[in-house]
Amino acid sequence: MQLWKNTALTSVAALLGLFLLPLAVAREPAELPEHTELPRTEQTAPVQPAVKAVYDADRTLRVLDGETVREMTLADYLVGVTAAEMPASFAEEALKAQAVAARTYTLYKLTAGSSHGDTADICTDSTCCQAYIAMEQARANWGAQADAYEKKVRDAVTSTDGEAILYGGVPILAVFHSSSAGLTRAAGQVWQNDLPYLKPVDSPEAKETIPNYYSRVDFTPAALKEKLLAKIPSADLSGDKKSWLKDPIRDSAGSVETVEVGSVTVRGGTVRAALGLRSACFEWELQDGNFVFYVTGYGHGVGLSQYGADAMAESGADYQTILTHYYTGVTVEVFNG
Repeated sequence: MQLWKNTALTSVAALLGLFLLPLAVAREPAELPEHTELPRTEQTAPVQPAVKAVYDADRTLRVLDGETVREMTLADYLVGVTAAEMPASFAEEALKAQAVAARTYTLYKLTAGSSHGDTADICTDSTCCQAYIAMEQARANWGAQADAYEKKVRDAVTSTDGEAILYGGVPILAVFHSSSAGLTRAAGQVWQNDLPYLKPVDSPEAKETIPNYYSRVDFTPAALKEKLLAKIPSADLSGDKKSWLKDPIRDSAGSVETVEVGSVTVRGGTVRAALGLRSACFEWELQDGNFVFYVTGYGHGVGLSQYGADAMAESGADYQTILTHYYTGVTVEVFNG
């Protein structure tokens, strides 16, 4: 624990001198509720008619933006998503990997059925679908780098035109997150069941360059109790504070898979959500009467790590290598569906 805290303090001090990343903070699409039952992947590729492949500019989406439904091509939508989801300062191959993951996530949503019914195909709310930003706003945020960054983002989309991440010939649930604790997590360690392409893999996080890779959050006992009971009302937090949280079971990535909260066993993701922690890779201690949480990484830890992708790209990996590393047993190719 002491070594962790020393490392954390050193990292925090170093990060104070980092430049601000332009516009986007690498992040993940909307968190799936922890009890979400993921699709059982036992399907085979559907038989496709011998027709021209449908590329980005040929596909029109109905995008719910606030209360307005806007029609735009998949190409234009992906430019806005890539600009919002990943810093444009990232390496070109990382941006390509993000564009393909975003395209695949969109195609998966279209294939599985929109959560917006007949109103729209997808939305711009990052708590529901994927983040999106209009290019005018992105350019304003990028400032003097606007021309260079817009070109990088557009090139990431156009150079991968129509390509998706496929398992059994169909688009996968291409979830992604900001940064892991050096190893990604299996889908079943976060949600209700596993998927064959969402398995733990090593992730080369460049810790010293990631803002808030190590974070600390303090709670008074009263504040902690209020937040936990709001999420876990059956928890008994009337006894000794030391017994409120105990017996964490950690997965292969070091994240809390389950933990006992007031005699109720819950997933680590439940505690993360209740307390607003950056990830489920956390430790805690009582310090001067308060609860102190030490957290590593950001996001659910499943699928593509965006900072890991950037580190791989900086080391010479192309986008296909990045994607086939983070998603197990997949292919990256134009999807004709």
